[in-house]
Amino acid sequence: MSRADEIFQQNCREILEQGVWDTDQQVRPHWDDGTPAHTVKKFGIINRYDLRQEFPILTIRRTYFKTSIDELLWIWQQKSNNIHDLRGHIWDSWADENGSIGKAYGYQLGIKHQYPEGEMDQVDRVLYDLKHNPASRRILTNLYNFEDLHAMALYPCAYSMTFNVSGNTLNAILNQRSQDMLAANNWNVVQYAVLVHMFAQVSGLQVGELVHVIADAHIYDRHVPIIRELLERQGRPAPRFVMDKDVQDFYAFTRDSFSLEGYDPHPFDHQIPVAI
Repeated sequence: MSRADEIFQQNCREILEQGVWDTDQQVRPHWDDGTPAHTVKKFGIINRYDLRQEFPILTIRRTYFKTSIDELLWIWQQKSNNIHDLRGHIWDSWADENGSIGKAYGYQLGIKHQYPEGEMDQVDRVLYDLKHNPASRRILTNLYNFEDLHAMALYPCAYSMTFNVSGNTLNAILNQRSQDMLAANNWNVVQYAVLVHMFAQVSGLQVGELVHVIADAHIYDRHVPIIRELLERQGRPAPRFVMDKDVQDFYAFTRDSFSLEGYDPHPFDHQIPVAI
């Protein structure tokens, strides 16, 4: 069983056994039939993934590796906020008639700021500091811009990354205010594991740990039966992560720069309902 499977199952058991239901409250999310989408949640989950040991993708069900990378590149490389620039359709429900999700995600990463070293956006600042100021304790990004929240179709869930270089090793912390465990947990873990690998390679560093901090880790009411089924499964060995070692420019990576060898997840035929 992969370590990612163990962590996911442990998180879900704790949420179901120790979590708090919000069925006595009015909630914003709803299902496509208009029914309120209630959750059972646990506050403050912290998971550590050692990227030197294993690539943290689930095997008890498939995580769509290439599609998750498409979204990662859309946000961090293209810095786009328009779904017409994205291969998949996961953002369709939050886009306006022009395809925009407002001043969210990629839009925030692409805002230019003036520094003594020149004009840079958040991604370029990280790239600069990893190469020129690796001892800095100020290497981070933040998508939760209060000035622009009113203009976002969805407030950022995974909103902050903090990068820290120890010796020649790049570690990172992903902060997330809210996490749909079934639909999005491993999706985000896979994305940000790839991102740490990308930043490490183009900065001449070795990859280290990804720490994932989740404030509100929840399971939606209609997801509980699927989660219980996944808890009964025995995971398989983690696949080997392969990245094109010739790419030394962050903006030169493509979806085809990454692959998994030996990924053999359990079949998963459920259509996961998504709360809006």
